[in-house]
Amino acid sequence: MNPIVQKSGLSVVGLLVAGGCALGPAVAAQAAPVQAAPTSSSQTDRSAERVLGVDYQAQPNFYYCGPAATRIALSAQGKALSQDEVAKLLGTTEAGTPSALDTTRVLNELTGGKYRTTEIRDSVARPDQVEQLRRDVRAAVDAGRPVVANIKGTTVDTDGNPHSYEGGHYVTLVGYRDGGDTIRVADPADPALGEYWVSLPKVANWIAERGYSS
Repeated sequence: MNPIVQKSGLSVVGLLVAGGCALGPAVAAQAAPVQAAPTSSSQTDRSAERVLGVDYQAQPNFYYCGPAATRIALSAQGKALSQDEVAKLLGTTEAGTPSALDTTRVLNELTGGKYRTTEIRDSVARPDQVEQLRRDVRAAVDAGRPVVANIKGTTVDTDGNPHSYEGGHYVTLVGYRDGGDTIRVADPADPALGEYWVSLPKVANWIAERGYSS
């Protein structure tokens, strides 16, 4: 079965859908909804670094990571929708948002059709897939389009903070530095940090067996 469109329900070990969604360490899965005050990341335009300005909002529940990440991407492009509006367009339910195909579809419906879906089918990203992600993030960010990535598993950011989403999650890639060796992640499940830097290979392996909209 193609993992990018695989679906299944909740289980005792967590959300197993390809587009599964979970809250990070800053928010318990069954906690009351959390809304971080919207903040804006600065726009940086240097030869080695570019970070898009976005309106960050935390996801309000355990299954809204897809709508929250997509909304963050839309905010950089002047689209002011609520998470509920985006969730309706994505078809999000308590089982999550099905796949990167859906985030691509909605982003294209609202921004003019320049997004495409790229799948990393392998369990570990190959070197050519890592380089493809670098090219895609740079091209999208340079054009003012944040990337929405469907990820799963655990990674560690450049400050040494772990980010674990074994049931699956969506994040927004809003910038790069070092020629694309390091990627800026806006994480709707981590309002304590909001955004953080992760090395390119780690981001690619986070996306492995899933996909991204760029």
